Amino acid sequence: MAFRVVVFISLCVSIGVGWIIESGAADVFLEATRQDFQKIPLGIAGIENLGGSESPEARVKLGTRIEDVLKADVRRSLVFALVDLPSLGMKVSHLGAEPDPSFKQAAENGVSVIVWGQAGMKSGNKDADLSMDGYVYDAGSNEVVGGKRYVGSASVARLMAHRFADELVFRYTGEPGIARTKIAYVSELGTARELFVMDYDGYDPRQLTADGFLNLMPRWSPDRRFLVFTTYRNRNTQDIDMIELATGKRWTLVAQGGLNITPVFSPDGNSLAYSSSHEGNAELYRLDMKTKAVQRLTTHAAGDLSPSWAPSGRELVFTSDRSGGPQIFLMSADGSNVRRLTFEGDYNAAPVWSPRGNLIAYVCRTPKKEYKLCVITPDGQKRLQLTTGLGVDDSPSWSPDGRHLVFSSTVEGKSQIYMIDADGKDLERITFTGTHNSAPSWSPAS
Repeated sequence: MAFRVVVFISLCVSIGVGWIIESGAADVFLEATRQDFQKIPLGIAGIENLGGSESPEARVKLGTRIEDVLKADVRRSLVFALVDLPSLGMKVSHLGAEPDPSFKQAAENGVSVIVWGQAGMKSGNKDADLSMDGYVYDAGSNEVVGGKRYVGSASVARLMAHRFADELVFRYTGEPGIARTKIAYVSELGTARELFVMDYDGYDPRQLTADGFLNLMPRWSPDRRFLVFTTYRNRNTQDIDMIELATGKRWTLVAQGGLNITPVFSPDGNSLAYSSSHEGNAELYRLDMKTKAVQRLTTHAAGDLSPSWAPSGRELVFTSDRSGGPQIFLMSADGSNVRRLTFEGDYNAAPVWSPRGNLIAYVCRTPKKEYKLCVITPDGQKRLQLTTGLGVDDSPSWSPDGRHLVFSSTVEGKSQIYMIDADGKDLERITFTGTHNSAPSWSPAS
C-alpha cells in the first residue's frame, strides 16, 4: 500500500529543401559516444541578411535569431565544440557561396568545420517567403562540402536553423540530430493537468488535451504520430488513451477498471506495456496493438509498474517493491527471467532504457532522503548519480541520441522541466511558463 501511495503522489505532483552544392568530398563518420571521442571544433561565421523590403534592422535581427538558434543547437549536439571565430582574429569579408579567404586562418588555428549562411525575405509581410542558404566548409579538404536551401515563412526561421543543425550532425556522425525533436509533458491548468508538446529547446508549446481533470505520463509512438497516456475519467478510474498529434483524434486503449498507468510502446510500435490493478494488484501487461490481445507479464503479490523497453525489444526494465521497497528489475519481454538490478539505496523507481541500450536512468533516493536521477548499466556493474542539490528530480526521459536526459524538478519551487547531459553536466532549464510542468517525454528523431 505504501508503494502505491508514493506512486499516486508522484503522478499528481509530478519547409521546402533543395540541394544547392554537393562536392565530391567523402562524408566523415565518427562515433560520437565513445569514451575518448573528441568534439569537432566548429565555428559559425554568421548568417548574412539578403534582400527583403523590411527594415535593415529587422533583417539583422532575423539573421541574429537564426544564428543564435544554430549556435545553441550545435552546442547541445555534443558532437561539436563551438569556437568563437572573432577571438581568433578572423575578419570575414563576405558570406557568399564560396569560402572566405579567412577560413584558412581558422583552419590553421585548429577549426575543423566552418558554417555560415544567407537569409532573405521577399517582402516585409510576416507570412512572406523566407529563404536561407546554409553552407559547410571542411578545413581538411579546404572546400565547401555541403550546402542546402531552406524555404518557408518567417514563422519557421527557427525550424530552418534546427534543420541545418541536424544536417551537420548527420554529416559528421551518420546519425540523426535532435534539434527537430519534440518533448511532450504535463502542465497544470487550474486544478487540471493537461498534455502539451514543445520543441526540444522549450519553444512553441502547444496544448493537446483540454479535459479539465488529469492527463498524465505521456509516451511517444516510434513514428511520432501518437502519444499514449493515463487519463483520469474520475477519481476512481484511470484509463490509458492514445491521441494523434496531427488531428487530435483520441482513442481509449485500456479501460479494465482500477489503476491503468505507465503505458509505453515497444520499439517496433506493435506492443504496449503498462501496469494495471484490474485483477487486484498492480501487475505488468502487454497489449498487442494489432489484435488487441492482452498478455499478463508479471504475477507477484507486490506492485509492478513503470515498464521501459530495451532498444532491442527483447527485454523490459520495471519498478517493483517485491524486495521490500521499490527497486529496479529486468525481465524478458514475455515476462520470464526476472532479476533484480538495483541494490544500492532503499528507493529506486521510474526506470527508462537508453536508446543506445548502454544505460538505464531512474529516480534514486539518496541517504539524505533526496530524490535524484541516477544511471546504471544493464549489467548493474556501473552506477552514477547525475543530479544533486535541493528539490525532487523525477520522470527522466532520454533524448533519441542517448546523449541527454530531460526530467522534471522542484529545485526552484514549482515543478519545471530541465535538460542534462548523460554524464550529469550542463544542466539547463527549458520551461519557464505555467505554474507546474512535469512528466516530460522526449520524442524519437524525425
